[in-house]
Amino acid sequence: MDNGDHSGKQDKQDTDRGPHQWNPMLTRRGAVIGMAAVASIAAVDVGGFLYAGGRLTPGALTPSRFADRFEQVYGHHDGFRRNHAKGLSATGTFASNGAGAAVCKAPVFTSGTVPVIGRFSLSGGLPDQVDKPDTVRGLALVFLLPNGEQWRTAMVNLPVFVDSTPEGFYERLLASKALPDSGKPDPQKMAAFLSRHPETVDAMKIIKQYPPSPGFGDSTFHGLNAFRFTNSAGITVPVRWIAVPEQHAPPAVAAHQDDPNNLFDDLIRAVARQPLRWRLILTIGQPGDPTNDATKPWPSSRPSIDAGTITIDAVQTEGPGNARDINFDPLVLPDGIAPSDDPLLSARSAVYAQSFTRRASEPKRPSAIDVAQVPDER
Repeated sequence: MDNGDHSGKQDKQDTDRGPHQWNPMLTRRGAVIGMAAVASIAAVDVGGFLYAGGRLTPGALTPSRFADRFEQVYGHHDGFRRNHAKGLSATGTFASNGAGAAVCKAPVFTSGTVPVIGRFSLSGGLPDQVDKPDTVRGLALVFLLPNGEQWRTAMVNLPVFVDSTPEGFYERLLASKALPDSGKPDPQKMAAFLSRHPETVDAMKIIKQYPPSPGFGDSTFHGLNAFRFTNSAGITVPVRWIAVPEQHAPPAVAAHQDDPNNLFDDLIRAVARQPLRWRLILTIGQPGDPTNDATKPWPSSRPSIDAGTITIDAVQTEGPGNARDINFDPLVLPDGIAPSDDPLLSARSAVYAQSFTRRASEPKRPSAIDVAQVPDER
């Protein structure tokens, strides 16, 4: 399976999926969190696994085995992603202000506007799960560039990832599987996992300091992994990015808490009222900042660039021809953006491809979220 095309050619299709809070000086705090919280984000992103360059034993941790594990944990659901199965398609634009060109020669950062295709989602492999405020939220985007290239990114509303290696993700997924009688993970298995993975414990301390916002529209979405940006002068720097919401008023969710799709339905109503916008913030790493470990934040003193505005002006029920059929592969990159040494990146690419291959040949059933069934309450 080819997961090494970094040229920006669009030969990858699927999105299973994917750390800084901008104020504008990025900040970070830490605190202790319990085992239940670790389990609650067990399905944060397929991006925790990797069959990378033969580093893992052939026949052991392969993309197929990871997809199998998601099906074991969540069941088999024809036509849906193995992770981030529940979702809503979206369209909009990215208006670059030109500032990003200082660190990247990709045309996405040239002053001007390009179309974007997006997808909002919840982590986990259940396409009809009940919306809960603490379930990890995703925003995946495809930037359609004028030279025919694309930039694809899958972001989540966590400031750091919870695993630093593919092996860690795989082990945590198993430890987090809910028991039939209690609906919760086996506490002994989870405790044993945490004792072997202090990096996850440290990451959860950070995550605990960033409780989820009321809805999708006021969530900050983090790219998590580091990439390498090269500008027109040939200078290369490590970069992470976040999408910071311009709208901060809580959505009107109080009357809809009994709605199993309340987060998505409130998003649909919000977009019907007015477009939603996020600022794309690029954070520039310095020598010594970790680029191969998504559990570790960079210092809050690192410089950042406000590169422009992401606008979502329409959402669509998932169906043929929209974001349902896109793979938000993080290694589909334009010239000027290259992967770092983070081992999770090629994992995401390989597992996304495996998931897409499976679901592309399966029968489809309607999404649990139907835009036409949500009344406009303007």
